[in-house]
Amino acid sequence: MRGTDLNAIERPYDGCGKCLLGVRRLSRVKLTTSSPERQRENVLTAAAAVGAHIIGWADDWEVSGATDPVTRPSLGPWLRDERGPYDGLVAAAVDRLGRNVVDCLNTGYKMRDEKKMLVTYGHDGAWNLDDPADENRFTMEAWGAQMELRAIQRRNRDATVKTRAAGRPKGKPSYGFQYVRKVMGGKIDQVELHPHASEVLRNVARRILADPDNVTCSSEAARLNRAGEPSPADHLAMMYGKPAGGRPWSPQSLKNILLSEATLGYLMHHNRPVLGRADGHPVRLCEGLWDRATHEALRSAILSRKAPWTRRSNREYLLTTVALCGQCHTRLYTQTSKDAPPRYTCTARNKGWLQAQHCRPAPLINAHLLDAYVEEWFLRELGDGMIYETVYDPGNGIPERVAENRASRERLRADRDAGLYDAPDDAVWFRDRYAALGRELAALEAEPRRAPGMVRRPTGETVADRWFRAADVQARKEILIDFGVRVTLFPASAPVRWVPGFIHGPEQDPMALL
Repeated sequence: MRGTDLNAIERPYDGCGKCLLGVRRLSRVKLTTSSPERQRENVLTAAAAVGAHIIGWADDWEVSGATDPVTRPSLGPWLRDERGPYDGLVAAAVDRLGRNVVDCLNTGYKMRDEKKMLVTYGHDGAWNLDDPADENRFTMEAWGAQMELRAIQRRNRDATVKTRAAGRPKGKPSYGFQYVRKVMGGKIDQVELHPHASEVLRNVARRILADPDNVTCSSEAARLNRAGEPSPADHLAMMYGKPAGGRPWSPQSLKNILLSEATLGYLMHHNRPVLGRADGHPVRLCEGLWDRATHEALRSAILSRKAPWTRRSNREYLLTTVALCGQCHTRLYTQTSKDAPPRYTCTARNKGWLQAQHCRPAPLINAHLLDAYVEEWFLRELGDGMIYETVYDPGNGIPERVAENRASRERLRADRDAGLYDAPDDAVWFRDRYAALGRELAALEAEPRRAPGMVRRPTGETVADRWFRAADVQARKEILIDFGVRVTLFPASAPVRWVPGFIHGPEQDPMALL
């Protein structure tokens, strides 16, 4: 291969029978790793050795070797015949195809049955799985990769158990938190709140607690996406110097984060706090995003909703869900077309709704005209007013400590019922710890308390300030909804007179109506 330009063997599919797909995989991509470059060179060398060329790359970075090749993000579509024709696979080693004997053999036999080539660096020529010697060697290399995977998994499990027993975190930090290391690449020295992500979550919690009927995990996820806030996966990638994948916030992931007790700063295992051996209380890594009382209130606000997924339009229209038809009192929708600007109109009669059978003529107005009119009226009437916000006050902390103590006792009792403290030594420790928690609970319940609740406080900004600082149209729509603004629209021919408190009627602004 001396003197061969490896880069020259990369070209499009030409049907020559040796158009191979380069396969690369790496479980963890670090800034210091050179594995992607080494794999590339090995793949090109192996392809050139059999007189083949590369038509594309199936690069699966941050993908575990235990993942079935058919389900990999990059390689999977090729194996499922979703990416076009190819004549075989070429990889830097058998363990780049998979670290499971079954997965490797399934991929190898698929290539054999489809009369495609299978090439790996270090093997002379293409693999011939019809030849017993080649089949045995391929199986042994796949078996070696599987044994290496099992050894890695065993070491990771042992390290995780020891780290958890020492009260230290291992793995990825929860959203809102960050790990601090005094030595780059060293052990985790402490856990802290992330200055930006923690405020994002606290703001979401404040908004939900202040208005649980209208503010949901779904609406908050949509708001964060509109604001361009990186999702937890992208935020984690950016923390470690990796490119963001552009993944959006999802309502379910946001809900899981808010309901998790990890937000209280606890060390977690299998979605449950790890209990300290000495006192039976949850192991705390750092201060939480909020206290126990706030967590319980947030949990109640999220889980008590009968319709948790309220759908709201995310399009650039200010008055959808705000404007109503004056004839049949149904909400107005928008109409768009190529030869006319967007319009608000009532479509209930066209949909066959009984309550709208006499809605004729239906009101119709250009969206930008009504938006401008409502904005001018709203700022004129309310723009100078001071804004008060409703926030959750956790009280003096006694209810929080009582709830914390009860939660610890419940966890101990659940573990005892599961048979974790059946040994004589464990049974003695359980009785002593449970009795101590009972005494602490009795002492706390005897102390005076200030119950948690919602309080109103000034924000120091006016309505106009918040309006002009709003990030987008949807944020301004939320302001209108918060102030209870409703716009009733009548057709110009309707005999309507002005009624204080409503924006409607041709006599109020006849030029705004069509």
